[in-house]
Amino acid sequence: MGRRVRRRGGRDRGLSRTIDLFAAGELGDGEMRMAWVEGSSPVLVVNSGGRLHALQGTCSHEYFELDRGFLTAGTLTCPLHMSRFDLGDGEPLDPPAVMPLAVYDVRDVDGRVVIEVPDGPLEVNEEG
Repeated sequence: MGRRVRRRGGRDRGLSRTIDLFAAGELGDGEMRMAWVEGSSPVLVVNSGGRLHALQGTCSHEYFELDRGFLTAGTLTCPLHMSRFDLGDGEPLDPPAVMPLAVYDVRDVDGRVVIEVPDGPLEVNEEG
């Protein structure tokens, strides 16, 4: 049986929106924090070496919240099946995951962590 890929949301290159997640001071170097967009879409924000990364908050292999994972040298490991993902581009580095994590543009604006995403539902990559 093959894998089916589902993508929630789509990239409309036209309109975008900025979403305020939390205060930048709430996330120290080497820490990660889950933020819930519109109450149902988890976004994981990671501070790695002073650089912010924002990725979909659940593993692309099987639904599991990634804030329970761990960080190592620019990567995030899902503790459910030990798939490891690159923080920069979301690419899977170890199986069983084969789909990358969706990555969101993130920045610190006036002491607030914000993401900029296309209008509509957040893009999420899932294996099905």
